[in-house]
Amino acid sequence: MKLIYSLMLVLCGLTLISAQKTYTVEGIVHDFHDKTALENAEVKIGEFTARTDHTGKFTFNKIPAGKYILIARHPDCNDYTENIGVDRDVHLVITLEHHSNDIETVTIHGSHKNNGSMVMKTLDKSVLSRNVTENLGNLLTNISGVNVLKTGNNIAKPVIHGLYGSRVSILNDGVKLAEQEWGVEHAPNVDVNNFEHIDVIKGASALKYGSGAVGGVVVLQPQVLPKKDTLMGSVSLSGISNGRGADVNVKLAKTWESGWAVKTNGSFRKLGDLKAPGYGLMNTGIQNSGFNFGVQKTTFNSGFSFDYYLTNNSIGILRSSHVGSAEDLYEALSSQEPIFKRDFSYDIDNPRQEIEHHIAKISGYHRFENFGKLTATYSFQYNHRKEYDIRRSEELSKKPGLDLELITNDLNINHLIERPKWSLETGINGGYQNNYSNPETEARRLVPNYDRFYAGVYSVYKYKLLPSLDLEAGARYDFDRYEVTKWYDLGDWNKLYAQDYSDFAVRINQNRILTKPELNYNNFSGNAGISYHPSDNFNLKLNYARVSRSPNVAELFADGLHHSAAIIEEGDMRIKSETGNQFNLIADAKLNVLGGLDISVNPYFFYTKNFINEVPTGYRNTQWGGDFVVYGYQQINVKMYGADVDLALKINDHLAYKGNLSYVYGQDLTHDVPLIMMMPTNFNNSLEFSKKEWKNFYMNVSNKTVLAQTRFPVYNVFIKRYDTDGNAYSQEVDISTPPKTYSLWNLQAGVNLSKNFGVDFSVKNIFNTSYRDYLNRLRYFSSEMGRNFIVTLKYQF
Repeated sequence: MKLIYSLMLVLCGLTLISAQKTYTVEGIVHDFHDKTALENAEVKIGEFTARTDHTGKFTFNKIPAGKYILIARHPDCNDYTENIGVDRDVHLVITLEHHSNDIETVTIHGSHKNNGSMVMKTLDKSVLSRNVTENLGNLLTNISGVNVLKTGNNIAKPVIHGLYGSRVSILNDGVKLAEQEWGVEHAPNVDVNNFEHIDVIKGASALKYGSGAVGGVVVLQPQVLPKKDTLMGSVSLSGISNGRGADVNVKLAKTWESGWAVKTNGSFRKLGDLKAPGYGLMNTGIQNSGFNFGVQKTTFNSGFSFDYYLTNNSIGILRSSHVGSAEDLYEALSSQEPIFKRDFSYDIDNPRQEIEHHIAKISGYHRFENFGKLTATYSFQYNHRKEYDIRRSEELSKKPGLDLELITNDLNINHLIERPKWSLETGINGGYQNNYSNPETEARRLVPNYDRFYAGVYSVYKYKLLPSLDLEAGARYDFDRYEVTKWYDLGDWNKLYAQDYSDFAVRINQNRILTKPELNYNNFSGNAGISYHPSDNFNLKLNYARVSRSPNVAELFADGLHHSAAIIEEGDMRIKSETGNQFNLIADAKLNVLGGLDISVNPYFFYTKNFINEVPTGYRNTQWGGDFVVYGYQQINVKMYGADVDLALKINDHLAYKGNLSYVYGQDLTHDVPLIMMMPTNFNNSLEFSKKEWKNFYMNVSNKTVLAQTRFPVYNVFIKRYDTDGNAYSQEVDISTPPKTYSLWNLQAGVNLSKNFGVDFSVKNIFNTSYRDYLNRLRYFSSEMGRNFIVTLKYQF
């Protein structure tokens, strides 16, 4: 009997098994942020496996009822895991998240996956690593179309397609630098060793960074830290022959797999008097220090970060550039060598600059599956600039002739939504600035106290019309308001402004009048572009931008002696916003020549009304202790065009050539003269041998040739001199003629001595060539720096 029961149970069990139902499980796998279908994704349900087709779909036809673990995988994405129950036909929508090292950066970088029609070039971490002792301005000259406006050899600010100052925005880790950028000799206060790569966006197409970036944007982006439990860092120590100085940089980061990370960087550099071929350059030493600290917690869906940056700079300015009288100026310009000399020294005396800059930033983001990514950033900046001059007495020389404190609060909110064929990025930002010009300098304040309120809103839409053709359009509106407190000489006020701006007057004190101007500016900007990419070997971009920029405080209100610049500057409260039209075309091609030839051609055209230009307008003897050239701001119509050409040829596996050419043409249409301070035509060529098998050995020989600028306006000044009998006469002083053509040779080499330890060696200006640069405002008084040997020891872990 027991045997019969057992057989019946077995038969019933087999009947139940044979009757168990199966179901269909199907679905689609797509990307989280732009909903793009993901082809060839692997989907596993228990022991069953399927792969997605080109539409992202997958199907399982016979899955027995039960509970399973579902796993979905795709290259460059995080795995997706879910517990599912199968008791009927199931349709699934699976969303995969890209790895953080591909998407967590806030600004454009790397392969520039989504830069649309923008014209962009990049300096990667290998270039930065080889040039740890260079400042930002000099580094950027490695990019075609970019040059530097210099004050001596230690102060350099970027020039993009002939435009500089307020027309070029610099972003430090997503924060737009707010400093006294209007000064010709005010260099950006950044430590390039805090960053892994630098992007340069040429032209005004990057609306998200503000309407003022008419010339372009420099984006400084730090390293994207990995999500793993590790400690990483590096130390570099450099010896520098010209200036007999040293540079040290230390980086340290601790990361966790959970997404937490802490990092800190520190740097210090000190140089003494620099040396030109044949003579020393008195008072050209520099001392820089920088510090950065950051903490972050990031996942794919959300994250936040806090970052703090500090830079301290003490910069000596060539002593011979300060000319306190007409006779001094004439002698300095007539002499082949600086009129002031001394033995080598590390002392930084007057004239000098001391600048302290702080940035504190907190940023957060969150991704919504159907709404897109929302990012918010608040930043606080404090900039304190002191400029010391040689003044009438020793006691006065201890006080800065210019003492400015600028505080900036900024809030930026950005929203990005992406879909397979389109994306829409929208943002708003607003901020408040307060500038305090210290009256205890006992000198007329060059720029007044003011409050600035600003706000902007923008939107950029991109659409993929065809697989090879992308369209882009954007618009931006900005509002600026200045509330200023300024004293004018009563005579100047009555002559220039009393009739039109009488409501700004507050009170009269003897021969001075206190005013409180309130000025508002409304700026509308827009861009449209196309990007055509028919194959991996060719890419074409065309971008049009309608630009508009508010005048800065110096252009409006500068009034007095700019001590470290040794000039008198005069602003004009009537200056309006710049408005113009800009076209950029770039064609990139790859040709099958030897190991591969890359060619990039970037022609551009810029026409603007009310272009704000600063030019010499005369010469004046002042109560502040000397004779100085007067520079005034004027508005003119301008036409500019030019071209950048880049070549990169891989000759074989170990030998490569790179070269570029830049040309810019600028014309003042109002006065029918060339624009002042336009970048001369220049060529850069380099040949590099590298072999990884030799412990990553490389050697690079490069040449830079700068042609004489033949198109320049004549703004010579006439000064009063006296002959031996005491009779006065007028002497013309040539401050217009550019210097001659020059050509420089440089050498760089490096090797890894062990797994973690390496050395770089470079020689700048190998043949100790004596030359002067048209874009160096101290070219009148001395030649440029001569030969320089640099050795850098690097340790990484």
